[in-house]
Amino acid sequence: MISPQVMIRLTDVNICFYIQENGFISLKDYFLNIGKYAFLKKRFVLNDLNLEVFKGECIGLIGKNGCGKSTLLRTLSGIIEPESGKIELFGRVAPLLGLGVGLERELTGRENIKLLCSLMGMGKKETNNLLQPIIEFSEIGEAIDWQVKRYSTGMMSRLSFSIAIMKNPEILLIDEVLSVGDIGFQRKCLKKVREIMLAGATVIFVSHDFEEIKKMCNRAVLVDEGKIVCIGTVDEVGLKYQALFDEKN
Repeated sequence: MISPQVMIRLTDVNICFYIQENGFISLKDYFLNIGKYAFLKKRFVLNDLNLEVFKGECIGLIGKNGCGKSTLLRTLSGIIEPESGKIELFGRVAPLLGLGVGLERELTGRENIKLLCSLMGMGKKETNNLLQPIIEFSEIGEAIDWQVKRYSTGMMSRLSFSIAIMKNPEILLIDEVLSVGDIGFQRKCLKKVREIMLAGATVIFVSHDFEEIKKMCNRAVLVDEGKIVCIGTVDEVGLKYQALFDEKN
């Protein structure tokens, strides 16, 4: 039997933030100002994570607010550097991590498409070929030539999603953004994600809508207090999550 292809591998990954009186500081800021922050406490946000995600899978991340789900996606996206451990990604990554993340508010929607396609490594010809499909999928009409700072939250979500999925990602990271906008566009996005999966892409999906996770995902991971509690089918992990919630309340 041929072993499934690993697309994401986390080995003993630890993420920590440093705490001062008025809140957290970044790891980068800590090292740039190590004397100033010498006596700060270190808090682990993700602790000794080990996980493999395979080609074509959709993995749902489940857990209460503050458990580390979004931090994990930001780490996989390269926004946050792990303090220790190893992260391996075997394919083009498209992160959808929140409303307007990556969009330049002073630029128009059209200008943002060109900028982000360029940052993704696309040439002018490829960008021009994708421009109209992205605009059509986003359904924001004439607003494509408005400055993004004039957009509603739903419009920003539509544009961000449309840019990300049109680059044919091999790894798609989704953090709640599909819950924004009208029901018709949500269904359109979910259909597109399924098409991407059928083409062999791997998806990690964060949502507080458990029914949505059941529809989308073939496995789930329960995260609690920065640790992976269990990995299994969506139903198995859902039951474990409910038991954990009842235990703490």
